Amino acid sequence: MNRRDFIQDASIVMSGTLLTKPFSTLALDKTEDLVIGHGDYRYKVNKEWGALDPNKYPVNDCHEMVMDKKERIILLTNEPRNNILIYDKSGRLLETWTLNLSGAHGLTIHEENGSEFLYITDVIRDEVYKTTLKGNVLFTIKHPKLISQYQDCDKFKPTETCIGPNGDIYIADGYGSQYILQYNSKGEFIRKFGGDSAIQEDKFKQVHGITLDQRDPKNPTLLCTARMKNCFKRFTLEGKYIESIYTPGAYLSRAVIKGEMLYSGVCFSALRNHYLTPNSGFVTILNKDNIVVSNPGGTAPIYINGQLQPIVQDQAIFKHCHDVCVDNDDNLYIPQWNAGKVYPYKLTRV
Repeated sequence: MNRRDFIQDASIVMSGTLLTKPFSTLALDKTEDLVIGHGDYRYKVNKEWGALDPNKYPVNDCHEMVMDKKERIILLTNEPRNNILIYDKSGRLLETWTLNLSGAHGLTIHEENGSEFLYITDVIRDEVYKTTLKGNVLFTIKHPKLISQYQDCDKFKPTETCIGPNGDIYIADGYGSQYILQYNSKGEFIRKFGGDSAIQEDKFKQVHGITLDQRDPKNPTLLCTARMKNCFKRFTLEGKYIESIYTPGAYLSRAVIKGEMLYSGVCFSALRNHYLTPNSGFVTILNKDNIVVSNPGGTAPIYINGQLQPIVQDQAIFKHCHDVCVDNDDNLYIPQWNAGKVYPYKLTRV
């Protein structure tokens, strides 16, 4: 099931380097003085940070962003004319390239022997690609039915990847059969776990994201997003369920770990009868103890008897935050899905 179907049911080859930032043709409201967030995690909003000439550098849905060792900000969009746009931190476009994907969805960066590589998922071709930073495809992981791990009737719509400490590749089948699939670094299948259930704690409803959590260096784990359950689910690297971290009211994207903190884009806010609300979203930030400390664009976190109360959109700034990228100064970059083809926003920490 793709995302638009779900919502209805529920309610260049390398193009070269650009040396100057093109003008914005978007009519963006004035937010230069707007500060959002709570406590120590407050941010000044810049909606024009990533804006480009859409006639030259179009985007469709801005899905995910990562930062490489050179502190370049890499954006993935499902616009096949330029799937990848690479910015510097000031918002200047450096280069673009494409794999001609109209279903590009998940973007992960990983360093191997001093070199960095990207892992890109596509929910239309139902494939995962490992590429260089220049867009050269090194290998492709295809539908698990081809290796007898899925039945012919089972859907495979990979939404996210993460890379384990030993190079194993974990794939979240978030719009498909709700499994986490584990492969070795060569793309050879190891195991799958999870599956579809609204009730069982070790299963998912829309396992949209997956992240390696190494904040405890002696005990790395996997944080998997169960979006429709409003939570992250923690598993061992071998797929054993550990715990759930609930964020009631927040339909989460992947967990992004920076230092001791966890960041996530909230793709939907539960504003109408505690269910999915179109054109909503915010960002949520949790500390190492899984306590929500700030919700930029959302309501302040409130705990009663140790239980987080529902968190919802408070300011109409974002539409469907699909990811968060955190730079070395703790500034945030926010791509948005189904948001009128807007370019990423920057939140500068204050």
